[in-house]
Amino acid sequence: MRLIKKLLKIVGYIIAIHIGYFLIALLLSAITVNGDNTITSEDTHTIYLSTNGVHLDVVMPLESIDEKLLKGLTYQENEKYLSFGWGDENFYLNTPTWGDLTFGTAFKALFLKSATLMHVTRHQYKRTSWVAVPINTAELKELNGFILNSFHLDSIGNKKEIPNAGYHDNDHFYKAEGSYSFVKTCNSWVNKGFKESGLKASYWTPFDFGLLNKYK
Repeated sequence: MRLIKKLLKIVGYIIAIHIGYFLIALLLSAITVNGDNTITSEDTHTIYLSTNGVHLDVVMPLESIDEKLLKGLTYQENEKYLSFGWGDENFYLNTPTWGDLTFGTAFKALFLKSATLMHVTRHQYKRTSWVAVPINTAELKELNGFILNSFHLDSIGNKKEIPNAGYHDNDHFYKAEGSYSFVKTCNSWVNKGFKESGLKASYWTPFDFGLLNKYK
């Protein structure tokens, strides 16, 4: 009987932690920082947010990406946009679809220190599902720097691509800085980039909708 009570108590704690995490995430996602962008007609650029329903990417026109960030990235002349995502290396490489997700992969990504990757995807055309984000030149410069600093560079400053790791013919994986966790997710990485660049963002959000709702 005591064992059953202990087990029920442990289960109750686990449920409470999950509920608490979700409620805190919802609250902090709703808090807006930086307010509205200061945009003039002479200083207007547009970038985009893309989601697969769970994971956010930042999509940038090639002309909005500075030379340092472009250096070492693969792209073709007929491609107009690059999207950038950050995440857990094991999750990225071993979970090409949600059907491939295992408990072990999810647990390691959320709770254990692990390596991360930058996922870069090339696009020829703008997709209607992308959410437009107006951005001025100063903010764009800061965002370029944030994304660049998320790449893990070798001793001579080159990006380190993982050979033949892409899901399709138009995407690539590169070694990244940082470690993924339930606090620092792929979506909180995008949100942090927006915050540090002066763009409207959530105070903190582990979810894709936290940032998307600021621009829809």
